Amino acid sequence: MPVLGTTRTAREWPTWVALAVCYTIWLSAVIWHDVLGWGWVVPALLMTTFHSSLQHEALHGHPTRSGTLNEALVFPAIGLFVPYRRFRNTHLRHHNNVMLTDPYDDPESWYLSRHDWHRTSPLMRGLLNINSTLGGRVLVGPALALYGFWRNDLKLVRAGDRQVLRAYIMHFTGVVPVVALLVWLDIPLWTYGLFVAYPAMSLLMVRTFIEHRAEETVAERTAVIEAGLLMRLLFLNNNYHAVHHNHPFASWSELPDIWRQHKVQTLRDNGGYHYPGGYLQVAWYWLLRRREPVEHPFMRRNIDDAYERTFQPQIAGFENQAPVPGAQVKVVRKSTDL
Repeated sequence: MPVLGTTRTAREWPTWVALAVCYTIWLSAVIWHDVLGWGWVVPALLMTTFHSSLQHEALHGHPTRSGTLNEALVFPAIGLFVPYRRFRNTHLRHHNNVMLTDPYDDPESWYLSRHDWHRTSPLMRGLLNINSTLGGRVLVGPALALYGFWRNDLKLVRAGDRQVLRAYIMHFTGVVPVVALLVWLDIPLWTYGLFVAYPAMSLLMVRTFIEHRAEETVAERTAVIEAGLLMRLLFLNNNYHAVHHNHPFASWSELPDIWRQHKVQTLRDNGGYHYPGGYLQVAWYWLLRRREPVEHPFMRRNIDDAYERTFQPQIAGFENQAPVPGAQVKVVRKSTDL
């Protein structure tokens, strides 16, 4: 939803600036790591999280109309772990709002069906229960997510899914220059992985932890968190998540205006799923308490391979999936046609 009276160029310049800031600070942190001491990991991990937010903008069609150019702009894989094209495809499936939180059809759902929950091992149940707290999500969430993500993708590649294989080939070409730079600068890869890439993913999960809940009414599944300036910039205003799902084509710089214009209607539609105190309020409520059970309260289907698909459902093609409403079909087709 473009802001009236603005051109695309006027709307997109903040994203160009954000890209320049991200790469400049990240490069400065790693190049000057000897001077900064261990302090270099702070700007490096913040910019790695910020880069994930920029990848999210790219897959939604910003800052250009070209999916290929947008992918090139976020090509350096400074986050190491997740291929951009896999993130793009799974996330666009996630934008089928009707299926939000579904254990099988929402690739970003952490819920299990009743059938899968009861056949899950005691160890995994314990980890998933810990993961249902904010503190647990930050500590073990990335490990659980990557375990499920890579495990399922390996199965897809072994089954002959060439799209997934190409995504990883492209990803590795983006990882190589990052690793080469780190080696050249005498930064141990384990140091970068453990103190930059993993914490950056943990920080991103502070946002994703609270974005969605299981509700019968579709519009009530998505939250709005009124975060402070730093967190809004870090997440590129994706804290206004209900607004983002209602206006998936809007750039990050437009979301605050849309929120202000439609605040009352948005909160009415989403059932007041709203944290006016920002992420501090989220932490106050859920740092050490489970937000919801892992077992989904109403979407409980029995599918033999559901355990693997709960973490990352197959997204090789959209033709066999539930239909995506309206304009969302266009963004899926446009962004995956490479």
